[in-house]
Amino acid sequence: MQRDPGTALVLFSGGQDSTTCLAWALENFERVETIGFDYGQRHRIELDVRPYLLARIRKDFPVWRGRLGEDHMIDMAVLGQISDTALTRDVEVALNANGLTNTFVPGRNLLFLGFAAAIAYRMGAKHLVIGVSETDCFSYPDCRDNAVKAMQLALNLGMEKRFIIHTPLMQRDKAQTWALADCLGGEALVKLICEGSHTCYSGDREHRHSWGFGCGTCIECHLRAAGWEQFQSCKDAPVAAHEMT
Repeated sequence: MQRDPGTALVLFSGGQDSTTCLAWALENFERVETIGFDYGQRHRIELDVRPYLLARIRKDFPVWRGRLGEDHMIDMAVLGQISDTALTRDVEVALNANGLTNTFVPGRNLLFLGFAAAIAYRMGAKHLVIGVSETDCFSYPDCRDNAVKAMQLALNLGMEKRFIIHTPLMQRDKAQTWALADCLGGEALVKLICEGSHTCYSGDREHRHSWGFGCGTCIECHLRAAGWEQFQSCKDAPVAAHEMT
């Protein structure tokens, strides 16, 4: 497969979706760097697993090792300080009056993309990769395709650049995300995502399930578990590893 000779910067949280997107980028670009954000999230265990995941990818996937470059960590504590959400405060998950769950952190993905673009500008990179999906848009409007396209336009106009924001998971549900990981890195990548990544909003690393660690009761655990079961039941469905969105 012919890879893009450019450099991609992957927004890498340490969760299932961003780990899958990192593998997708490593398969599609000659050089890949990663960026993470510490915004005071309650489930900050996701930040703790990031170095482990990066080390394992370098160790277990030699074909990707030489393409995986620097990791950038950005302190965005101010976002947690100004946000009143279930991810930044010790409150129960609930629906807001506008119908969105209070796990939605307003402005989060928009700020992340803005900071990622600033780093990419410095690097001379034009490709940004983010693991958003419209299957999440019922709770997260900044995961919508239109929102990402609008952000890409704003960044290009405001920075006089031609950034391309890639969203490999935009039209994929969790089952299809598992299938993409399987296609990209086989059983080894699927196992690494199960054991190494973290998506649970409760930050639970004590309870191990077939799909990975988590409380098993939060929104993300339910989505991940349901996707895993569906993936296991239709493993033979092919997914194109090179598909670009």
